Amino acid sequence: MDISKIKFDDKGLVPVVVQDVKTNAVLMLAYMNEESIAKTEDTGNMVYFSRSRQELWLKGGTSGNLQTVHELKIDCDGDTLLALVSQEGVACHTGAYSCFAESLLGGGEYPGGYGIIDELFAVIEDRKANPKEGSYTNYLFDKGIDKILKKVGEESAEVIIAAKNGELGEIKLESADLLYHLLVMLSERGLTPSDVFSVLEKRR
Repeated sequence: MDISKIKFDDKGLVPVVVQDVKTNAVLMLAYMNEESIAKTEDTGNMVYFSRSRQELWLKGGTSGNLQTVHELKIDCDGDTLLALVSQEGVACHTGAYSCFAESLLGGGEYPGGYGIIDELFAVIEDRKANPKEGSYTNYLFDKGIDKILKKVGEESAEVIIAAKNGELGEIKLESADLLYHLLVMLSERGLTPSDVFSVLEKRR
């Protein structure tokens, strides 16, 4: 990898925008230096430079929320990097999927995409790894596969009833409930949405 094109600042750092390669969601902003870039290339996982601790840090080294690097891009001015990663669990230390969860302008009312599936699944996976008191997701995991499958069956029936009645609002709500419980089932069985997407892609 040729890093001669990178314009590091006077502290030897360059900002890097981190994007989920599957959902296209912007996950976080961090900084890298020559050593962290080399470590990232060697390990295949994102390694950053902490300005507060003045040391390298492997993203997810303690939490398990690793970021596998797929591509490291440089912008036209050479002073900013873009990392395309596969995110394990969540990116933010607050437990949010992305560090950019708070809106300052606008209400976030924009058309979504399949990326919300991966975002929700990341939260489900995090609940499984880090149980949270009062979490309905953890309640389902604690009860086990039989309870989860029962809920999948119940929600499937409710989708059918809503569709039969032609109530569009109810169809949306019940379909969302069904998708959520399907994702919990996939997580419990050790599968991911990508496993399902790959099957769908072969059927095109």
